[in-house]
This record gives sequence, C-alpha cells and structure tokens, in this order.
Amino acid sequence: MGAAGIRVNGRDLALGDVAPHTTALEWLREQGLTGCKEGCGEGECGACSVLVARPGVDSPTEWVAVNACLLPALGLDGQEVVTAEGLGSPERLHPVQHEMAVRGGSQCGYCTPGFVCSMAAEFYRPGRQAPRDDAEADHEHGPNGFDLHALSGNLCRCTGYRPIRDAAYALGQPAPDDPLAGRRREPAASARQTRVRGEDGEFLRPATLSEALGLLRERPTATVVAGSTDWGVEVNLRGARADCVIAIDRIPELRELTVGADHLEIGAALTLTEIERRLDGRVPLLGQLFPQFASRLIRNSATVGGNLGTGSPIGDLPPVLLALGADVVLADADGERRVPLADYYTGYRRSVRRPDELIRAVRIPLPLAGLVAFHKISKRRFDDISSVALGFALDVVDGTIVGARIGLGGVAATPIRAAATEAALEGQPWTAETAEAAARVLRGEGTPLDDHRASAGYRAAMLGQALLKLYAENPSPQEVAR
Repeated sequence: MGAAGIRVNGRDLALGDVAPHTTALEWLREQGLTGCKEGCGEGECGACSVLVARPGVDSPTEWVAVNACLLPALGLDGQEVVTAEGLGSPERLHPVQHEMAVRGGSQCGYCTPGFVCSMAAEFYRPGRQAPRDDAEADHEHGPNGFDLHALSGNLCRCTGYRPIRDAAYALGQPAPDDPLAGRRREPAASARQTRVRGEDGEFLRPATLSEALGLLRERPTATVVAGSTDWGVEVNLRGARADCVIAIDRIPELRELTVGADHLEIGAALTLTEIERRLDGRVPLLGQLFPQFASRLIRNSATVGGNLGTGSPIGDLPPVLLALGADVVLADADGERRVPLADYYTGYRRSVRRPDELIRAVRIPLPLAGLVAFHKISKRRFDDISSVALGFALDVVDGTIVGARIGLGGVAATPIRAAATEAALEGQPWTAETAEAAARVLRGEGTPLDDHRASAGYRAAMLGQALLKLYAENPSPQEVAR
C-alpha cells in the first residue's frame, strides 16, 4: 500500500497526516479549494457538494454528487474528486456554471458551488434525455430530462429556486470533447486497501469481507462506516471521535444484488441510489420510498446496511422492509445467520447484532404482495425526518385479504410491525367497513410520544388516516388481486 492520496481536479494530492474524523470538506478547504462550504454539517444544505467518480450502473464510471461534510477524507483514498473549481474557470465556464450565471441562479453565492456540483452530476447522468411525449413530462422533470430531485439536497437561502431550475432545464447534452463525459467510458478507480495510523486514531479499509470480519473480531469496539451519513453528523455536531474506524463501503461482497426464485438479496453496502437504479421498479414499495428518503445527495452515500445498523426508530427504510417481510443477513468470521427484521431490534438503537458481526445483506422474500404503499408524514415533502412512516403490503385475492404486513416507524422505541392491525385485516373482505374497523385498531398501535415533530395524538390519528387513504386510493379488489 502506498501513501494515502486523492486525485482532485486532475491532480494527485497526498492526504498527509489526516485523522479518521477529518472530513473531506475540511481537507479540501485546507488545499485551498474553498468553493466547498459548510452550512449545516449534517448533509441537509448541500453547500459542500462535490463530485466523486464511482463505478456506474449504466456506464463504467458515473459522476456522483456527495456531501463532503459527512465523508471522512480518508474514505476517499485512491478516488477521484472534482470540486466546483475543477469544473471550469472564469475564462471558460462549465455549461452548468454558464447557465447559472446567465439565468441569475447565483445570488449571495454561498450555496452556488454546491448547486453547481449537484447539477453537474445530473448533467452527466447516463440516459438523461428529453421526454418522448407530454405524458412523460411533469413539474419535477425538465424538457431536457433533468430530474429536479438531483437538487433536493441543496438549499438556497436567498430563495433563488426558479432561476436555478431555469438553469437546470436549459442544459443540453455534454459536448463530444467534454473530458468529464469521456471519463465515464473508463472504469472507476478501485477502492484500495487503506491502513492509516496516527495520534488521533486508526483508519482501516479492508479489501474483502473476510478481512473486515477478522478486523472486527480483533477490534469489536471499532466504528464501522459505509456512507458515513450518520457518523458524519455525530462527528460534526457532537464531536464524536473513534480510536479505530473500519470503512466497508467498497467491499465487493457487500455490494451485490441478486434475484433468486424465492427471494431478492440486497448487499448492505449498496447505496440507496444504486439500489433504486438496479431494481428499476422491480420492488414497487421500495420505488415509492426512494424519492421520499432524505435527498439525492444523501441517497448517493447512504447504504441499506447503515440505515438498519443505526437502529433509528424514525428511519424510513425499516417500515418498508418490515412490510416486505425482510430478513437481515448477519456475518461474522465463522459464518452467517438470518434474522427476521421484525425480531432484529431489541430496544432503542439496540439489536441482536453482536459486536463482531456485520450486516451483509437484506433478503426480501418473493413473490411480492399485490397492494403496497409507503406513507410518510413529515413537515416537508422532501429531505425531512418522518413524524410517522408506514409501509403497507397486502394480498387481496377474490376480494378477501389473505395476507397483511404493516411496518411502522416513529411510534415506538424501535420500528415495529402492526401485528394487531394485520390480524384485524387478514381473512376480511377488502371493503370500506373493514378499512375503517382496522384503522381504529391501527390508531392504538405502538407507544407514540410527544416531541417537537408531532404530538402522540397526532401520530395516532395519522396511523388510522393512512389506512383509510390506502383504501380510498385502492377500493377495487380487482386492482390488487394477485
């Protein structure tokens, strides 16, 4: 292993004596690349957005926008990064920079570099093209195929969203000689094995799952990070530090997605964006979840294993996976075991996972339920924490509910199944009367609390309303029959 370093804007830079908790944002600014800004320190404003070259789903390499304020600098060892300074120059603006300038997309300018990087990632997205007809167009997709969700993690404090949208919708396709577009045709740099030890701690990136599990057995108190969207917040806002950090985000065995005859298995280190694109609608319930999970910037880094591993009772993914009847596949140095997600959590941010185990994958049984829905109640439509989240998966055959699974978040110390409501639904006709009776049961599920996001009474009321909404939107058994 050579000295740790990152290729930034076409130049190879040594990382030097970097502590495990030093963020990519801090390190980049120390290199004089001050276009990156820290606005929130928790991945909600996007002022720190940069581009990273990663293995692509639709091309060998894709330029992915990420929050530099959350990623440890050492986590980018051996990778390629482009900042706003690397996209263009005052003499030769990048197309994104040009459109932002001529359309008034920059006001105070603090957020502009982050917007430019997120916009550039969408500019270079393989497959972006104009809608084929009016039926495919909507207010969140431009006439050039630009998906505004790419900017859902970027905050403009000067309320300049309309000119920013105008700039996004004015972009054409990359020029034939665009070097960043051409870079997509070559493989992304492989994540290399990293071992850095200093006075402030140790950062380890194992090359294989076996090596990672061996390290974890030797260091059971190590902090395991993948996308670092949770630990990065702890570092920035709560001053968290770790003697040893083990990065598992690029381990090949944790990045597989396989479909078998009776199950679908999703690797724990796949990001939510990668999962969304690889599944391409194969699991409709997950398809409803993805656009409502945080922002595109967060989904580009957050992993399924990391989301389950944090054990948050208000996470959006666990209710959906509970409704899908998912199992958690746990691995240690001696082998694997499968645990139903419904049995995985034992208390607030506690689980059955042992210190020497990793979440290797999530397994979803097939076939899938016929009637599914994800309902998220929050103060904002996007990029917000749930007050209540529900995942529904019902099978209705010949007008009768033959199976029901309902996952709940935000109403107990852990994500839970709505067991009483499921029992009230199964075997009953799918009618308004059944939905109303089951809704009364659902209002009593869990132990919701009063907090700054919602009162216990509001949460209980929303549980019942969600089931009534499910029926109102799907009243015909023929529409949901298997």
